[in-house]
Amino acid sequence: MTPAQDAHARAVLDKAARENFPVAPFFLPRAWRVDLMTIYGYARLVDDIGDGDLAPGGTDAVLLGLSREQADDRLALLDAFEADLRRVFASSGGGPRHPLLQPLRATVRRCGLTPEPFLDLIAANRQDQRVGRYGTFYDLLAYCELSANPVGRLVLGITGTTTPERVRRSDAVCTALQIVEHLQDVTDDLRRDRVYLPADDMKRFGVDEAALAAPTGSPEVRSLIAYEADRARQMLDEGAALVGSVRGRLRLLLAGFVAGGRAALRSIEAVGHDVLPGPPKATKLGLVRELGATLRREG
Repeated sequence: MTPAQDAHARAVLDKAARENFPVAPFFLPRAWRVDLMTIYGYARLVDDIGDGDLAPGGTDAVLLGLSREQADDRLALLDAFEADLRRVFASSGGGPRHPLLQPLRATVRRCGLTPEPFLDLIAANRQDQRVGRYGTFYDLLAYCELSANPVGRLVLGITGTTTPERVRRSDAVCTALQIVEHLQDVTDDLRRDRVYLPADDMKRFGVDEAALAAPTGSPEVRSLIAYEADRARQMLDEGAALVGSVRGRLRLLLAGFVAGGRAALRSIEAVGHDVLPGPPKATKLGLVRELGATLRREG
């Protein structure tokens, strides 16, 4: 990896500080931190491709074997990204081209990871190019099965703690976190011509897309956001038993994920569920309080 490529990869990884939850906190074993940041780099890059948030200049397109002129063709980039992912799992060949995928080969082999969760994340971003509205909550859950749940399954795989019950609980937590993120980002998503609020719920609360484009939320919009936030809270509560199913530093990490979601929900509640002026963000103090409460509750 050249110094320029290393700096390019680092810029993607630095986005971990903006997440609602700690990605690879200092208290974890070094091997876990390395693997978690490797997974984060993969997931962040595929999302940046799908959202059109890549660094300007077409560097990622070139790294994936495309021309700079293809830098705005998201589907072509996702196809090239999938081809590079398959090099991670290939038994022969020179390995992946993109610097964020190069360390993934070691993580995959060390932890015995399979391609499916990685491919699901690509499929979710392909879906984002074709689907911008969701008719029902169950349609949204099916999307989260691709866009969010694979990350939790990868965390369990890295830490060697996968069981069917933990996967079920992890899926609930990850879907909840995805829904919370959608609630925080209603305005930004609408700018991308995406609405992750189920159409049937919008109709029930008397909310149309013009209302979502307003500078502040109407009473109807706030009621809709409160309803979806309560759904996310229930899913977090359903999945939180995952925390008590493990011990040691992993318990603290998983509690951090749950606490991050709960703190974000409190930040949404604190602004009266008016998310339209901008994404409500949890404070560090709020996160610490939720972490303590989660550890006590799920002890």
